[in-house]
Amino acid sequence: MHSTEAQPKKSMPKRRSQRVRLSIRLLLSGNRPSGHSFSEEVYSIVVNIHGALIVAAEPLHVGQLLTVRHIKSGDEQMCRVIQIETPDAANPEVALEFLQPAPRFWRVAFPPDDWTAQSPEAKQITAPPTPLLKSGAPSSTSSLKPSPAVSRKLSSTPPPKKFPWT
Repeated sequence: MHSTEAQPKKSMPKRRSQRVRLSIRLLLSGNRPSGHSFSEEVYSIVVNIHGALIVAAEPLHVGQLLTVRHIKSGDEQMCRVIQIETPDAANPEVALEFLQPAPRFWRVAFPPDDWTAQSPEAKQITAPPTPLLKSGAPSSTSSLKPSPAVSRKLSSTPPPKKFPWT
């Protein structure tokens, strides 16, 4: 016979800190198994207070100790390679773990430990939405008109310049 008791669901292990998708220029350095040193400029893909996911051209191995330098701030952290995705690929994704958590290394504010998008606070509306005025409906500003001097100034103002990035 089958039991009618609810079976506990297997849950995913809880992450130690919030991950943030963020591309930051880094200098990765360390020693090859031969003893020769290397350094490579890389970019982070995902960061958290415990480390990062990067793409590296340098052949790395799990357990390898490295130094990561945040190029903009100059800050450095010692880290360890903890996982390599597709190790046979030319540029595998490499998970790095700081030897000590470094919440300020990335220069971003991480949310509190207990914050999730599913939390009740995240779903609360802090202010009621402002109702839209229906066309033709009277408004408090409909009777306001610019003075003749302002109207002349507005009509003689050249159109704004277009910039290539807008």
